[in-house]
Amino acid sequence: MSMAAIRWISGPVLRATVQGSFFLRECVRVGPKALLGEVVRIDGDEITVQVYEDTTGLKPGTLIEGEAKPLAIRVGPALLGNIFDGLLRPLTGIDARVRPGARAAAPSRLAFSPARQVGDAIGGGESLGELRPAAGRALALLVPPDVAGELVSIREAGEYDDVTPLATIRTADGRETGVAMSHSWPVRVPRPVARRLPMREPLVTGQRVLDALFPVALGGKAAIPGGFGTGKTVLLEALAKGCAADVIVYLGCGERGNELAGVLEELPQLVDPRSGRRLMERTVIIANTSNMPVAAREASIYSAITVAEYFRDQGLHVALMADSTSRWAEALREVSGRFGELPGEGGYPAYLSSRLAEFYERAALVETLAGTRGSVTVMGAISPPSGDFSEPVTSHTKRYVRAFWALDVKRAQARFYPAVHPLQSYAENAAEFAPWWNENGNTQWLELRRRFLMLLDEQSRLERMAKIIGKDALPARQQLTLACADLVNEAFLRQNAFAPKDRVAGPAKQAAMMRIIGRFIELATQAVAAGLAPDRLARLECLRPLVRMGEEIGNDEPEKFEAVGAALEAEFHALIPTPEKRDEAAAAG
Repeated sequence: MSMAAIRWISGPVLRATVQGSFFLRECVRVGPKALLGEVVRIDGDEITVQVYEDTTGLKPGTLIEGEAKPLAIRVGPALLGNIFDGLLRPLTGIDARVRPGARAAAPSRLAFSPARQVGDAIGGGESLGELRPAAGRALALLVPPDVAGELVSIREAGEYDDVTPLATIRTADGRETGVAMSHSWPVRVPRPVARRLPMREPLVTGQRVLDALFPVALGGKAAIPGGFGTGKTVLLEALAKGCAADVIVYLGCGERGNELAGVLEELPQLVDPRSGRRLMERTVIIANTSNMPVAAREASIYSAITVAEYFRDQGLHVALMADSTSRWAEALREVSGRFGELPGEGGYPAYLSSRLAEFYERAALVETLAGTRGSVTVMGAISPPSGDFSEPVTSHTKRYVRAFWALDVKRAQARFYPAVHPLQSYAENAAEFAPWWNENGNTQWLELRRRFLMLLDEQSRLERMAKIIGKDALPARQQLTLACADLVNEAFLRQNAFAPKDRVAGPAKQAAMMRIIGRFIELATQAVAAGLAPDRLARLECLRPLVRMGEEIGNDEPEKFEAVGAALEAEFHALIPTPEKRDEAAAAG
């Protein structure tokens, strides 16, 4: 067993003289409280250790014990429905504190039904049977990805602790390895997969501005940058409640304690709109607030992605919400300064970009080792100082994501929710999802998306002109453009999180709303071309139901959308003078 003695200490960083051999990234226990740490540098007979807990009370001469394995967490089905700190140690309440040196959660009991027989050849990542928790979905008993061989024994059906070996596998070198419901996995090592799959469908978030204009792929990556008060945490909470993922991993990384306390208090009480059961049954919360040890904040992001990969290997679609990667990068910067490393841009370490890449590139749609299809979709919030999107964390993140949801201060101040700026946001691979929308009843999606974005872009230009010459001085066509852009904003992009029918919009509802608004724009253009004054559009009776249809029509009420569309057609039919009506009017005159 390798030992070392502390000779220098600065906050979470220790230097120690070794007595034995250590390897880079080895997990260690420090002092009499067995504080968790990790070897980050080796220089001759001296090691540098990053400690993930409060180092108050440590002094030179205190012993460090090596564990001869990398920093790892224990993953298993019992994670669902629980709240953990950044090192996956359980938190039992909003004000809970983790005891120094604490390890994993106490064992949980689940029902097991075997599905393989003694003598079977077992590959890494394969399923040995079904696990059934007291509440929630059934999961598979997965063999660790690095274990393969012949099944020597397997227990009969029954209820067992998640740490009790349920099967034994003899590997090629003759060793016998026990397989329990849960197993350890190094947080910095991506779990292996059979292959990555092309991403051709979006993750439905339930937020119209995202799904219709800036979709993120199932297994993709999205960034949510925004200054203070623009609603990043609120949007992430809405995504956690309404997105179409099978499992939610919510990471509160360095955020204010009162914000995270609200999440911890609210999420366990929510009802899953898809199953009618508690949303918490398919959620894992990892909480590492700003007052917790800063080094643990750096590790929490790897713990979260490792948990997400475990459930992906179960053949599930996982959504990981990280709030926020800026606080994680600040932890990197602080610890890097204590290491004495030369700072890079913005004071961040020179390896900030590579660390961001390591995190985001673990998102993927894959074929698992068990032959199933699973995904991890990562959505990371960014808190750029003063809302400056050119700062290092935002600019580096843009290199690794394909969906960029920029939150705007002015929209947030105007109580426009979600405050996603449609001209600063983008989705690089949006056109690839057109076949998926065609299959889900919106054959005009790509055309309508393009039309909406062009209207909003034209609105921005015309509003600058209107400030100079006045809105009434604009030609009728340009006044119509402003009116139609306002309708897109108010009737489609604005979404009321407090309205039961509007907080989550499904694909069918979004498709119906896009078609109706697109039809209004088409008819309004014909009416203005026929001589109708643009200000007359604001007095149309069909306009109010059009603006309010998001709040008043639910996902399962298609007939009401048809009624709104029929009323729209009827009113414009009476309004627009057709050639026949013009002939009749001329004859009467």
